[in-house]
Amino acid sequence: MVKGEKLLEEIVNTCEDRKGENCIVLNMANITPVADYYVICHGNNERQVQAIAKAVKETAEEHQVDNIKIEGLENGRWVLIDLGAIVCHVFHKEERDYYHLERLWGDATKISIGEGH
Repeated sequence: MVKGEKLLEEIVNTCEDRKGENCIVLNMANITPVADYYVICHGNNERQVQAIAKAVKETAEEHQVDNIKIEGLENGRWVLIDLGAIVCHVFHKEERDYYHLERLWGDATKISIGEGH
């Protein structure tokens, strides 16, 4: 397993360990230049969303990821954690249902990682 794939697996495990629900990974490499992978999950309240996002940041730091960018942490409704090749979207359930990124990026291949797969 290459370094990026190991980090991807660790990010998914972190989301699931913090009780992030319905974690999915989309391969975005041939779809957008923004990132190679999107990790998407949700929590059921703002505090849980914030806890998941903070844990993802800590995991990335443990793997020496530089220049981590986080948006939306203060509100806990949709937190975007940009790790370079991996972008993690941690939603509040209501926001995830509304924006439904899986449908928006429906042509992306889903990758099986984590407990749900």
